[in-house]
Amino acid sequence: MLSNLGNIILFLNALITLSIIYISIQKIKIKDQVVSKNIYQLSLFQSTLIISSFFILVIGFVTSDFSMITVYQNSHTLKPLIYKISGTWGNHEGSLLLWLIILSLFSFLFLVYNKSRPGNFRIYTLIVQNILILGFLFFLLFNSNPFSAISPIPKEGLGLNPILQDPALAIHPPLLYLGFVGSSIYFSAAIASMLANYPGKLFAQSIKNWVLISWWFQTVGILAGSIWAYYELGWGGFWFWDPVENASLLPWFAMTALFHSLLVLEKRNLFYFWVIILCILTFILCVTGTFLVRSGILNSVHTFASDPSRGIYILFFLSFLILSSVFILFKKFQTGNYKINTNSKETYILVNNWFMIFYLITVLLGTIYPIFTEVLTNHKVSVGPPFYNTVIIPIVVLFLIFMSLGPRTKWIKDRFQDFFLLIKLLTGSILVNFFIVIFFKSYSLLSNLIIISSLFLIFSSLLDLISSLKRTNTDFSRVISHLSFGFLILFIGLNHNFSFEKDFNLKVGEKKKIDDYTVEFEDLKLENFKNYKAVVGNFKIDNNKKKLNLSLNPEIRIYQQPSTLTYEASIRTGILKDYYLTMSNIDRSDYYNIKFQKKPFMLWIWVSVILISAGGLVRLFKNENKIS
Repeated sequence: MLSNLGNIILFLNALITLSIIYISIQKIKIKDQVVSKNIYQLSLFQSTLIISSFFILVIGFVTSDFSMITVYQNSHTLKPLIYKISGTWGNHEGSLLLWLIILSLFSFLFLVYNKSRPGNFRIYTLIVQNILILGFLFFLLFNSNPFSAISPIPKEGLGLNPILQDPALAIHPPLLYLGFVGSSIYFSAAIASMLANYPGKLFAQSIKNWVLISWWFQTVGILAGSIWAYYELGWGGFWFWDPVENASLLPWFAMTALFHSLLVLEKRNLFYFWVIILCILTFILCVTGTFLVRSGILNSVHTFASDPSRGIYILFFLSFLILSSVFILFKKFQTGNYKINTNSKETYILVNNWFMIFYLITVLLGTIYPIFTEVLTNHKVSVGPPFYNTVIIPIVVLFLIFMSLGPRTKWIKDRFQDFFLLIKLLTGSILVNFFIVIFFKSYSLLSNLIIISSLFLIFSSLLDLISSLKRTNTDFSRVISHLSFGFLILFIGLNHNFSFEKDFNLKVGEKKKIDDYTVEFEDLKLENFKNYKAVVGNFKIDNNKKKLNLSLNPEIRIYQQPSTLTYEASIRTGILKDYYLTMSNIDRSDYYNIKFQKKPFMLWIWVSVILISAGGLVRLFKNENKIS
C-alpha cells in the first residue's frame, strides 16, 4: 500500500537526519574542517527520499487512493486532475511534507554551492538545518502524518475545499513556502556564523543570494495570493489586511530589511549582529505565521487545519527556536564602535531598516491584538484597514522620500550636491498631482501626499535610469525595483482614491441607475460542470457618456463534495480600470444582492509587483558571487 511505503520512507528519513546530525557533531568535536563524502551522500539521500515520499502522496491523490486519510479528506473522484494534484499541498499534512522537501533541498544545495566556505561554518549550518528538519519531521510523523491509513477504506472522498480549486491557488502555496521555508537556510547560517566565528563580508556573500531567492518567491507568492483573493473571494480589492495575509507579509518586511543590511555588511563590514538578528527574526516570523494559521487562533478564509494540538507542538518548537537562538546571540554578541556619517548610504539603508521594522511591528500588533483582547476580555475585536491606513500611510510618505534620496548618496560620506535637482523633481511631482486632482475631481490631503511622494520616487528613479545608461557599474536591479515600487504606491493611491462601490438589490428584468452607469439584470441560467453546478447571472452595464456597453456574468457555484456555495465575481479587466460585479441570493427570494465596483489601475498594481520581483531576479543573476 502507498501509505505503508510513505511511512517507511519518512522513518528512514528520520534515521538519516539523525545520522547527519551525529556525524556532523563528531566532525566539530575533532575539529575536522573537511566536509566528508558520506555527509554529501547522506544529504543527497535525505532529499531524494523526502521528494519520493511527496510523489507517493501525489500518486495517492491522482489515483484517488482513499486508504490514506489525507486523500479521503481532501479529494474526490470527480475532481479535475489539476485540483487532485494541488490537493496534495492544499491541506495541512501535505503542505507540511512540502515544507520538509524545501528544508532538505536548501540544506543540500547550501552544502554543495558553498564549497569555498570554511568547513566548520558549513557543518554548523548543516547541524542547525537538520535540527529544523528533525523537528518538523517528528511533527509530521506523530501529529500530522499524510500517510495515516483509514479503515474500512471509503469508496469516495470528502472533496477539496471549493475556494482552493483555482489555478492561482494551485501555485500560491508552493511559491509562498519556498519564501517561508527558504529563510530557514540563512537562519541556520546565521547561527553557524556565530558558532564558527565566521562574520563579516564573507558571511554576507554566503547568504545574500539565498536571501534574494526566498524574497523573490515570497513576493511572487504574495502576489499570486492577492490576485486569487481579488477574483475568487468577492472582496473587490488587492489587500484587506486579513490576518493570514499579514502572516505572509511580516517575514517579507524582515527579508527586505535583511537584504539591504547585507549590502552594508558586504561593502563596509558594518551591522553584522543586526544582520544576524534579521536572519533569526525572518525565520521566527515564518514559524510564528505557521503557528497562528494552523492552531485555530486566527479566523480567516485562508486558514485550514485548525487544530489546537498542532498549535501546541508548533508553539513549543517556536519557543525552542527563539530561546536557543537568543541564547547564542547574547553569548556571542559584541557591541560595535560604528562611526557612520549622517549623510551616507549606510545611514539611508539603516533608515530603510527602521521603516521596515516599524511596518513589521504595526502589522504584527494589528494581527495579534485581537487574540489577546479575546483571551483577556472574552470580547472579539477586529483590526481592519482603517487602523493600518491611519498608522502606515503617513509613514509611507516619509519612506518614499528617503527611498528617493538614499540611492543618490555615496558610501562613507557624501555632500548635498543635488539640492536644486531634488527641488525640481518635487515641483514636477506637485504639478502632476495637481493635474490628477483636476482630472479626477477629488482631493484628500493625505492621499495627495502619497501621490506626490510616489511621483517623486518615480521621477528620481527615472533620472537614475537615464544617467545610468552612460555608466557601466549601474545597479539596474535597484533602479527597476525602486521605480516599480514608486509606481506600485502611485497606482494603489489612485485606486484607493478613485474606486467606487455600490451595493443594491435587483431581481431579473430590473435596472439600477448608478451615477452615469445603468446596471440591468437581464436573466439567470443554470449550467452543469464536472464537479459543480453554477447559477450564472447575465448583467448589462451601460454608460452613454463613456460609450460603455458590456456584459458581466457573475456565478453562484454549488458544490456537492463538500456541500458548499461559492460566489464568483465577474471582472472585465482593462488597461485603465476594472469593472467588477458579484451577486448573492437574498434568503431564497427573487432578489439578489449585487455589488458593482469600478477599480482604477488594478492591472498596473499587479504589473508593478511583477517588476519589483524582476528587479530582484536581475540582482540575483548579476551578483558576482552566485551562491558560492
